[in-house]
Amino acid sequence: MLRPLTPALVLAVIVSLPVIAQDSDNHDKNLDIRSSVGDLHLGKDADARKTGLPLYPGARLESDTEKGDQANLSLLTDAFGLKLVVAKYQSDDAPAKVIDFYRGKLKPYGKVLECHTQKHGGDVEIDNDDKDAKNTKELKCDDNSGPVTELKVGTEDNQHIVAVELREGGKGSTFALVYVHTRGKRGEI
Repeated sequence: MLRPLTPALVLAVIVSLPVIAQDSDNHDKNLDIRSSVGDLHLGKDADARKTGLPLYPGARLESDTEKGDQANLSLLTDAFGLKLVVAKYQSDDAPAKVIDFYRGKLKPYGKVLECHTQKHGGDVEIDNDDKDAKNTKELKCDDNSGPVTELKVGTEDNQHIVAVELREGGKGSTFALVYVHTRGKRGEI
């Protein structure tokens, strides 16, 4: 699993914060920290494009959350890196149409795995034991029962996930687009 930050590293990041910048258009929604120890970006500026996938035609941000479930996190240091992008949308189309659309869009990233889970994003695993790229683990379905269809592609350290379910009320669908990329001492994000 992703090695926990030691208190010394956290303290070093806090002490060496030369620049803290917030996006003036999104007050308090984005945080960018650059230091000699590493860089951090935390924001609600996630969208389909940042996951590496196109937006399903006619889809819109989930209206009840007003970007509450959008997340864009990047943490880059010399020792490790993590990028996580989550964007949640809704569509008036049935889940099957959304699933078919994204199954085709995920194919360029590798073999598409279809899982069925209880909730969106239930099984994102991150294993960051500074290994060669050849030794990365393939994705798998841990729980294969539930109303949410997850399409997964990639490896544990570089994955795209689309989680689709029937919207409350039985009309249309909600879906989450997720991109996770981690690295050890070598490699770029």
